Amino acid sequence: MIFKVYYQETSDEAPVREKTKTLFIEAESEREVRKKLEERPYNIEFITVIDGAYLEYEQQNNPEYKVLEISDL
Repeated sequence: MIFKVYYQETSDEAPVREKTKTLFIEAESEREVRKKLEERPYNIEFITVIDGAYLEYEQQNNPEYKVLEISDL
């Protein structure tokens, strides 16, 4: 599954919508996504599965769309 992660780059600041970034990552569950990202200093706001029409839209219309590759655990 492909997950879209909304995050702030540092965990020591309060979340501000204008600074929210997104990344895409392949994993089996939200728990696995969090495990893969635990080494990074991100303040994760929200994680959602994207599939079907939503995934197609992101692939075609989001210039930032790239699935982050992190080695398996």
